[in-house]
Amino acid sequence: MTQMATVDDEVLMTKALRRAVLGRSASPNPMVGCVIVAPGGRVAGVGFHPEPGAPHAETYALREAGNLARGATAYVTLEPCSHYGRTPPCADALIAAGVARVVVAMPDPDTRVRGRGIAMLQASGIDVTVGTCRQQAERLNAAYIKHRTTGLPYVTVKVATTLDGKIATESGDSKWITSALTRAWVHRQLRSRVDAIMVGVGTVIADDPRLTTRLVRADRRNALRIVVDSHLHTPPRARVIWPSDHDGKTLIACVKGAPLERRAALEAAGAGVLECASDDTGRVDLKDLMALLGKRGDIVHVLIEGGGRLIGGALTARIVDRYIATIAPKLIGGGSAPGPVGGTALAQTMAGAISPVRWIMRRSGSDIVIEAFLNHD
Repeated sequence: MTQMATVDDEVLMTKALRRAVLGRSASPNPMVGCVIVAPGGRVAGVGFHPEPGAPHAETYALREAGNLARGATAYVTLEPCSHYGRTPPCADALIAAGVARVVVAMPDPDTRVRGRGIAMLQASGIDVTVGTCRQQAERLNAAYIKHRTTGLPYVTVKVATTLDGKIATESGDSKWITSALTRAWVHRQLRSRVDAIMVGVGTVIADDPRLTTRLVRADRRNALRIVVDSHLHTPPRARVIWPSDHDGKTLIACVKGAPLERRAALEAAGAGVLECASDDTGRVDLKDLMALLGKRGDIVHVLIEGGGRLIGGALTARIVDRYIATIAPKLIGGGSAPGPVGGTALAQTMAGAISPVRWIMRRSGSDIVIEAFLNHD
């Protein structure tokens, strides 16, 4: 029998969601939190999934709860797994612990689970409630859900602009547009959480970026660096390949038939090369690139940071899920000063412009951050 959710269920699921957020390094696994509440109402155990290969959230929470888990209610932000992977099934662990009820925020879209965990719990006589705080849980794991349901990575675009929409001066100077506080947020909340950071070769040649996460925390995470470079013009000594403070994980995406001697030089420098189909302009087909990245299994979330042609191409190809603009209160002007989106026009009329289905705006020191969520279905 399935019980209806209560107000207390929402409060306790919110607590579980807050634990789930701590699993910043869980990708390509989902971020999951669990709270065990003993029959008397006491929170007996909490847990989250920290990283691939580590125990799941339910395991940590059950360990902390111990014997208090018998007859308890477990609040889990994602359906407990029902299969053997790197760890045993969490559904089995909840059953063995003797919990009486499980409240689940959302079913797991992974085909290896997808309702099986819930069915296992119900078959053992455990009451199951599904859907408490579902929207919050789905937003938390939007990248995981997209990858599991489409095979494609979730794509975030991030730009830094002045108040008049410029990403650099006419002379090319772009350091720094936004404040140190905003740049730290980008490293902490974006670069350290995504699986890949992508730029175009023009950005590499112009700025020679490292594309690393510049955090002092011991748990900082450097994503795979991807350069979209159709004909392999990336300098083998570019810092995206050679910097001293990263692990050498750099991938150059090119079209099939790119010069072999350039490929050999890049591979000798330590970069990987990924051949993609070409679009009608002879450049890398971004849809094909995303499909190839999705098949790897370890790339669930991609962050595109520039340049304008790549961002414009990504928007034209309708592969962008979230567009983040960090806007500084500065005016630089200049007719030839570049903006964040290049390439061909996305619309010829205002009625045809891409509009977000949801957006969030907040302050970051003197800057404004706007997160726009796009839906191309």
